Amino acid sequence: MVRFDFQGKRVLVTGGTQGIGLGIAEAFADARAEVIVSGTRTGAADYDEDLSRFAYLRARLDEPGDRAALARAVGAIDILINNAGQSHPDEYSMEGYRRVIEVNLNAAAELCYLFHPALRERGGAIVNIGSCASFIAIGTAPAYTASKAGLLGFTRAAADQWARDGVRVNLVAPGFIETRMTSGVRADERKAGNTLRAIPVRRFGTPAEVAAATLFLASSAASYITGQSIVVDGGLMLR
Repeated sequence: MVRFDFQGKRVLVTGGTQGIGLGIAEAFADARAEVIVSGTRTGAADYDEDLSRFAYLRARLDEPGDRAALARAVGAIDILINNAGQSHPDEYSMEGYRRVIEVNLNAAAELCYLFHPALRERGGAIVNIGSCASFIAIGTAPAYTASKAGLLGFTRAAADQWARDGVRVNLVAPGFIETRMTSGVRADERKAGNTLRAIPVRRFGTPAEVAAATLFLASSAASYITGQSIVVDGGLMLR
């Protein structure tokens, strides 16, 4: 296993309270980084997961005021992980569409803008957490698809513009990962079977596997990589 050392680095993981975000936060903490996570609940004690290894800040990322307050509270960081995201049961309504776009795309972009000065000063890195939907369509989720495709485009444009500032911007695109978001599929024998047949490695991924790709892109080992995406999907997109 590749070992990373982020001692002395400050990392913000949005939505780092569960699922992929928590897996990423734990991996950075294991690598000796100082980790701040954001979530929507009042305090860290409101989550079932143990968040005691991290500093916790509340931020409802659909609220621009909360995004600005988060940036002020966090201060200077070396690494920004834009992980927070959501879907909506009716993305073919403008209400559902707007909510998803606001969190998944607009919030991520604004946090990049807000933290850019500090990242420029510290030679930092941004890793945006996209999805296979950054590349392929999910017919039942037009807003989620649009937001993740947009995040890929934003990543590439920001990487081009900010390379001269010494700020690298990359994206990790997970497939079907063992999280609450995929629990409905995994709990349904028919759906799970159909999904696994489409994944060449014949299993779901883990948050730790997404975290490994994320830490690599944030590390000095990836110092010559910017504007790129790593798909962590067990081969799903080969179909």
